[in-house]
Amino acid sequence: MRHQRRIPQLSLPADQRKALLRGLTTQLIREGRVTTTKARAKALRNETERMITLAKDGSLASRRRAIGYVYDKQLVHALFEKAQERYGDREGGYTRIVRTTPRRGDNSEMAIVELV
Repeated sequence: MRHQRRIPQLSLPADQRKALLRGLTTQLIREGRVTTTKARAKALRNETERMITLAKDGSLASRRRAIGYVYDKQLVHALFEKAQERYGDREGGYTRIVRTTPRRGDNSEMAIVELV
């Protein structure tokens, strides 16, 4: 049973789901905003906030965990340099999900995820 599981399955096998979320997290940290489906946006929010929390901690162990998750090593170093000054006074809620118009092909709910 899947009681109290944090990440939705997104109709993908575990390895594909993890790769998708890693890619979306990397893209969100790099660009600052990503357009995706609403279900993926909600799953992405958890992973991105976890990476920013690691960056706020700033320890070597946190840096290594973030490097193991995010695809771009230089992006992790830049995140760790800027996270404390950008999110130092904020206790979570680093991302914002804004719903947009449904996708034209299959009418699925779309959303924009952006860093606050």
